[in-house]
Amino acid sequence: MIIAADPLLSGGIGLAVVLIVLLKAVFTFALLLLAVILMVWFERKLIGDMQNRVGPNRAGPFGLLQTMADGLKLIFKEDNIPDRADRWVFRLAPYLSLVPAFITFAIVPIGGNFADKGGVVRIFGHNTFLQLADPPVGILVFLAMSSIAVYGVMLAGWSSGSKFPLLGSVRASAQMVSYEAALGMAVVMIVLVSGSLSTHDIVASQSGWFWKWNLVATGIVPFFIFMVAGTAELNRPPFDLVEAEQELVAGFQTEYSSIRFGLFYLAEFLATIVMSCIIVTLFLGGPSGPVPIGPDWIWGPIWFYLKLMVFLSTFVWFRATLPRFRYDQLMDLGWKFLIPLSLGWMLVLIALRVGSNEGWNAFVTTAGALVGLAVAYGLLALALRTAARNRTADTISPAAGAP
Repeated sequence: MIIAADPLLSGGIGLAVVLIVLLKAVFTFALLLLAVILMVWFERKLIGDMQNRVGPNRAGPFGLLQTMADGLKLIFKEDNIPDRADRWVFRLAPYLSLVPAFITFAIVPIGGNFADKGGVVRIFGHNTFLQLADPPVGILVFLAMSSIAVYGVMLAGWSSGSKFPLLGSVRASAQMVSYEAALGMAVVMIVLVSGSLSTHDIVASQSGWFWKWNLVATGIVPFFIFMVAGTAELNRPPFDLVEAEQELVAGFQTEYSSIRFGLFYLAEFLATIVMSCIIVTLFLGGPSGPVPIGPDWIWGPIWFYLKLMVFLSTFVWFRATLPRFRYDQLMDLGWKFLIPLSLGWMLVLIALRVGSNEGWNAFVTTAGALVGLAVAYGLLALALRTAARNRTADTISPAAGAP
């Protein structure tokens, strides 16, 4: 069984190989922590600009040290655990939200020349990939980690020993599970087009100019589904009903204080960065791009960073401009729109793939698939409209036996 496709591990594993792996692990961990610190500052500063405010400007130059100041403040605050809490689970829950994001980032390629060298770079005389690990089922690791993150939220509310956090965690779990279905089907469409579960192979299949990206190859619709479902998975605006900011309590984390309270926010910003990295990897070719001048190894991280900043800015833009959804609107969007759309578009892509393999006329195949999708959507819309009309009639009609 192949554990990883990284050429670093293809031969014998000596001391140099172990040291390179450890170096990559330390670099990955340090890079993510630094990225979170800068992301918190970036979000505050950008929202301040959008809302005509100054933003952080006291701690350090341009307020760059404000995140560190807030973190130190949380560390030295009193750490309270409720008397009726399950103490072991209460302590564990923040890490179940934090660790999956670190593991997910390990499968993200952040550099390498995919056009000529297949993403291989040379470090201390050894060929390797600029990612911590490349398991053959890397994209399944991402789906597994996004599922595990739900446990951190649920256990945080349950272990607090209070009904308010429990209600918040149930609401959060329902939201995350609902959008996980659409997210998973969008990933299946990427696998269908790329023909591999490896994140490195998915990036390699998109090497070249933008018309080779999965964003174009899948017809943009899976990108839209993944973007919306990913935002809901992150519990970010306009889907931030998890923290219940409109209520007098803070949802599943009501009973948390000190650094454990801070770990949930660290996990939120960390997950935002990692989800943006996954979007860049799956749909925008990851670090692949042209090499205009100079050494080829330096351009991969540059292209990856530029693409990443587009999505980080988009998430901040969402927070600054979009109003919060009602919970019924949140559920309707997931179950009545995104999931049917993802199922229908997956059938369209499958029909196009089968037609290509069988030599069918591409225009006729595409037209037939789109017509079928439109008919299915019309029938679904009619069924939903009829059900809504029946519910309204039952609501306004007098009760049976009433005078």
